[in-house]
Amino acid sequence: MLQIRPVSDLRNKFPDIEKIVNAGEPVYLTKNGYGAMVVLSLEEYSRLTDRVEGALDKADRLAAEDAVRK
Repeated sequence: MLQIRPVSDLRNKFPDIEKIVNAGEPVYLTKNGYGAMVVLSLEEYSRLTDRVEGALDKADRLAAEDAVRK
């Protein structure tokens, strides 16, 4: 279930937020009714960024091996 909470919950209900993100779900925080940020567990953040970093590393290797590219 999509978790949308006011940013004040990060301070006032931290254990609730922590429980949700540790279960692998993101928590979307709002400020004045507008989206402000997303809270993720470190594991989930790493999972997302590792794929991007791997793809960028592969692209760099391929570009370095390409004689056409200057």
